[in-house]
Amino acid sequence: MKYVQPIRDDRIVEGMKHYFRNRSMRNYLFFCLGIYSGLRVSDLLTIIVGEVRSSHVNKMEKKNKNNKRFIIHPSIRDELDSFIEGKSDDEYLFASRQRKTISQLKNQPIDRSTAYRFLTEAARQFGLEEIGNHTLRKTWGYRLYRQDERNLALLMDAFGHSDMRVTLRYIGLTQDLLDRATLRMH
Repeated sequence: MKYVQPIRDDRIVEGMKHYFRNRSMRNYLFFCLGIYSGLRVSDLLTIIVGEVRSSHVNKMEKKNKNNKRFIIHPSIRDELDSFIEGKSDDEYLFASRQRKTISQLKNQPIDRSTAYRFLTEAARQFGLEEIGNHTLRKTWGYRLYRQDERNLALLMDAFGHSDMRVTLRYIGLTQDLLDRATLRMH
């Protein structure tokens, strides 16, 4: 299994938002909800339109059955409202435009592989490596840690980790600290 990293540079996060906004509003909102919610891709894919009509989203996480509540970031509210205008509450927010190959079902969410493809395609444009579906969740954690006075307890709870070392490694801070310490060596 490939180990993926968070996007550490805020300028690249902003650049990727611009990249997606100019290509696909669906992919832009997927990226933004990922970096602003901390949800796993498997949970992002199952969001339905009715869940994003208010200020907060309540989502039962597939992996651990925990209820996750998160605020919709104000920076995407207007674009999200425009995107869902005219859609019914039971439609998938990130619906595939195609009929599923095996099941032949329409109006299904995009597949994990589709999300992976558009995320890695964008990452290549910005020279990023070690990027995958989990990058969005890790980016949320990394940015939250840096911006919220290094509140590790908050992140541990949000990720469901019982050991701070797991959380630090998960968001890439262990590697950052090792790199900085090595560079300071004489």
